[in-house]
Amino acid sequence: MNEMLTITTDAGQAQAYRTRPDDRRRPGVLMFMDAIGVRDRTKQMADRIASWGYVVLLPHVFYREGTVEDLAPGLDLTDPDQRAEFGKISGPRVARYTPELSNPDTAVWLDELARHASTPAGAVGFCMGARLAIRAAALRPEDVAAVAGFHGAKLVEEGAEDSPHLLLPRTRAAYLFGHADQDALNDAEAIAELEQSLEAAGLSATSAIYPNAPHGFTMSDTSSYQEAGAERAFAELEPFLARALQG
Repeated sequence: MNEMLTITTDAGQAQAYRTRPDDRRRPGVLMFMDAIGVRDRTKQMADRIASWGYVVLLPHVFYREGTVEDLAPGLDLTDPDQRAEFGKISGPRVARYTPELSNPDTAVWLDELARHASTPAGAVGFCMGARLAIRAAALRPEDVAAVAGFHGAKLVEEGAEDSPHLLLPRTRAAYLFGHADQDALNDAEAIAELEQSLEAAGLSATSAIYPNAPHGFTMSDTSSYQEAGAERAFAELEPFLARALQG
């Protein structure tokens, strides 16, 4: 059971993909997309999570800049050169999606999810979505019990007062991270600082560096895809969510 929805926010109309195994009220998972956006691959990933027994909501967070269709890459992202070319578009778009915009949106996403799912929910993010997942847990700690992030980007931003790792003490969630070992957006030093912050906050957390994995390793529609890393991510995510959300 899946459908594209239109969700009203203070800033306009946002598309979102909702998927669930049936019409029962089940635990919810808010899935944050990567910088490329909502598309067939991210819908497939949401469906896979839903098949484990969850209601999954995947919002198009860049709705202020256009619809899902408007912002579709229009390039062959399995070609490294075209993937790099699209990065010139997606990078600035990500930078424009500041906490001042994302936090009010996230409150709307969580409210929409709660209308169809039991709480607390999980937040799962890929690339920039890992950052948004942490922010969701800090924004609504009573509503987010589990956070998972894979090939997360800029989880530690030096000099930024609102860096995601500095928000961890505000959260109550359990954490799961799968990092790419060849990731310029989340290097070994940043990973170590994130892990230290998780420990200092007294949070339950698992953090691992996946070998030979590039940034974006879960995305099979891009040149960054690594099957071993993607399958490991889902293999670790399923029991993690079960423990945190299903008891």
